[in-house]
Amino acid sequence: MHQGATGWELFDDGSTMGKQGSEGGMILLDEEYSSGARMTLERDGATAPFTITCGVYGWMVHTRFFATEGDARDQFKEMKDSLADILSAIPKAKDSEGDTHSVSEALGHFILQYP
Repeated sequence: MHQGATGWELFDDGSTMGKQGSEGGMILLDEEYSSGARMTLERDGATAPFTITCGVYGWMVHTRFFATEGDARDQFKEMKDSLADILSAIPKAKDSEGDTHSVSEALGHFILQYP
């Protein structure tokens, strides 16, 4: 599948759009970065009017809550570059001696930056 200029593409060809997400709301946006990270924006979830759930596969899942769609969409866009940067720090499978400490630090910084 072709990826956009930023490396993000619709998750599963957009098949999840309009369906129920992990927070119980309707999925408005669902994107994946090079099969390494995923971000989902939901409306009317169980906890808040708008929710972003993002994750780096095998490393972390983080959920944020918003009162307005505008704020959620702005943050969705902003968080993409930070997640892509984290992925670039993850050691490749063949590099088993990679520095996982720096990845953990980057994930911690991400969660503090986007509470």
